[in-house]
Amino acid sequence: MLWAMLDSPTLESPLETAAGILRRTFGHAAFRGLQAEVIAEVLAGRHAMAVLPTGGGKSVCFQIPAMMRPGVGLVVSPLIALMADQVEGLVQSGVAAARLDSDATLDERSAIWRRLEAGELDLLYLSPEGLMQPTTLDRLVHQKIALIAIDEAHCVSQWGHDFRPEYRMLGRLAELFPGVPRLAVTATADARTREDIRGELQLEEAREFVASFARPELRLSAERKQGRSDRRVIELVKARPNRSGVIYSGSRDGTDRLAEALKAEGVPAVAYHAGLDRRTRNERLMHFLNAEEAVMVATIAFGMGVDKPDVRYVIHADPPASVEAYWQEIGRAGRDGEPAEGITLYGSSDMAWAFRRIEGREVSDTVRQGQGRKVRQLYAMLDGMACRAAAVRRYFGEEGVQACGQCDLCLAPPESTDATVAAQKALAAAQRLGGRVGRGRLADHLLGKTKDVSATESALSTWGIGKELSPTVWRDLIDQLLFEGLLREDPNDGRPLIGLGDAEAVRAVYRGERAISIRKPAEGAAVGSRQRRARRGSEQASLAPEHHTLFDALRAWRRNTAAEQGVPPYVIFHDRTLGEIASFRPATLNDLAGIGGVGQAKLDHYGLAVLKVVREN
Repeated sequence: MLWAMLDSPTLESPLETAAGILRRTFGHAAFRGLQAEVIAEVLAGRHAMAVLPTGGGKSVCFQIPAMMRPGVGLVVSPLIALMADQVEGLVQSGVAAARLDSDATLDERSAIWRRLEAGELDLLYLSPEGLMQPTTLDRLVHQKIALIAIDEAHCVSQWGHDFRPEYRMLGRLAELFPGVPRLAVTATADARTREDIRGELQLEEAREFVASFARPELRLSAERKQGRSDRRVIELVKARPNRSGVIYSGSRDGTDRLAEALKAEGVPAVAYHAGLDRRTRNERLMHFLNAEEAVMVATIAFGMGVDKPDVRYVIHADPPASVEAYWQEIGRAGRDGEPAEGITLYGSSDMAWAFRRIEGREVSDTVRQGQGRKVRQLYAMLDGMACRAAAVRRYFGEEGVQACGQCDLCLAPPESTDATVAAQKALAAAQRLGGRVGRGRLADHLLGKTKDVSATESALSTWGIGKELSPTVWRDLIDQLLFEGLLREDPNDGRPLIGLGDAEAVRAVYRGERAISIRKPAEGAAVGSRQRRARRGSEQASLAPEHHTLFDALRAWRRNTAAEQGVPPYVIFHDRTLGEIASFRPATLNDLAGIGGVGQAKLDHYGLAVLKVVREN
């Protein structure tokens, strides 16, 4: 406990003390981004809300103040796996941390309460349901509370992408713990979601810190589906061997099917979804976290508990629900700051399915409309022709955003061509066919190729008026009109039918007031080869060849050490730290202490063993 030191006028300032903890405990030389400002606000006893990108060090913003202020810091977290991961990492760094969750036995819970009441804990992690239990609150109100941190705070908002009703209970904390600073943290929240968080958690007067959403280590790409996405996902994974990756699928059946298909191709893949029993899910999660090369195929049930730093790619076999969900799920790659990829496969049928799910929810019309708008914004980004990373950052309200220079659209900018006249033809055909046909039949009608066409249909003015375009171009244009809301798709019990969408928008196209552009088809393989060259260049190992042997030896030592302790390898040292050790070859403990990620506790625990590996390799 460091709080008593802060009262002495002869000692360093609170923020200097915090920086010392960052160096000694966590092994980092300096705060990043807005960390110092957020920490200073909490140390001053004031409430705050911080929106920091995935991998941007949100946890440090409440962990260090909890270690410095008198009492214990309460951390509200939505998932047991996430709590377990953070607590294990803190314990490895020498921090007095524990978690109270449903996995704990009665004896373990009793021991944690004894430590808490004896003033031996700096941090206690709980779920929102666990914290708000009357018996838990009755005991906590008699303890000295340093702060309350609400992690993944977007869960409190019905406008967010991961709304959890139990988070709404946390608004009572303002009344139960008056005078205790509360910090809401999240990686993804647009302006409306932030406003909702502040209102629900009674943080209206709190200072708001919103960092840049830039993730320069992430290279983004997206492509329209061509039939079922399984084969394309397998191609993408096999092109990235010996790496950890996450693949998101939209259904449990799709998750199981894709995992089996990958295993049949020799990929070490496992499936994870809510339909599996808890023990199986935990076993598969631990396998993924502990393995240095593993592929997890999952629904969004595999979500915020993923804190594995060396995930090199995230692939969406089916697109997420919103830009917020996209950025959080893609953001699970490259948490160690090393190059990683986010790849999304999407189609108009996915968007139609997203709207059907929204229609089936028991929410107000206002919320339903807001969620529908978020779906449109996601597909506008996926099917757009401008830098993807810049589009995401603008979505979250950033200004003065520049193109990233490395996403698929920056590396191979698509050429567009005016398709307003063709769009007018497609809309007119859909109108005259009265919403009785699907996408393929609509394209055939425009081409004049409908099989067994009736005399009524062939007599329509739109029959065969689109012969100047190929079937592929018509399908792409119809998809785009669906993305833009000019056409809509009726599910029709699994046989979707195409009809007109927003009436005013359709009229604007008819009148020529709204132009429609589509991508020009790529000529030959120029675009693909350019992207492949860029991928090969960016995937060059960051270590010089002469350091590979030592790096591999350090990873083997870490793997064995982690297995002995029953913890994931990355809680001992990240790959980035091992890479620095391999490059600089420290000869003494003082040398090793200068490596990023080597705090005092880890230096004490592992320093001599690491130096031995360096000497022998």
